[in-house]
Amino acid sequence: MTTTHALIVEIAEALMDARDVLTVGMSAERQITVTPEQTVQHFVPYMPAVFATPLMILEMEMASGEAVHPKLPDGWVTVGTGVDIRHLTPALVGHVVRTVSRVTAVEQRTVSFEVACYVGTRRVGDGRHIRGLIDVDAFTKRFKDWSGS
Repeated sequence: MTTTHALIVEIAEALMDARDVLTVGMSAERQITVTPEQTVQHFVPYMPAVFATPLMILEMEMASGEAVHPKLPDGWVTVGTGVDIRHLTPALVGHVVRTVSRVTAVEQRTVSFEVACYVGTRRVGDGRHIRGLIDVDAFTKRFKDWSGS
């Protein structure tokens, strides 16, 4: 990346302010039917065949991203930066899990969400999630040479 290009990217990133495009109350819902591959038993055979907590969190993150993505400028996305989640009750194979996410706060580069999952009216999990805004091209260029070590 040239010095000039790096400076342009840095300025563009500094100018992006989520408060200009996102608002408290934005929301999204997702719905899935739990499959055997989404249970903890799929990963740990001696565990029960119930919806795995990491996959519940993934649904919460996906719903949160979907809540705000349509309002972001081209080339910008949000990435998960924090979770504080409770898994309250099991969801079994075949259960339909509905995930809801609602924006509760918007700062310059971060968005906070209230998230919950339900089977019918029964709350399966809930909590808070935080996402950060990134410019995909700048992010990719910044980390393309990482070796992973």
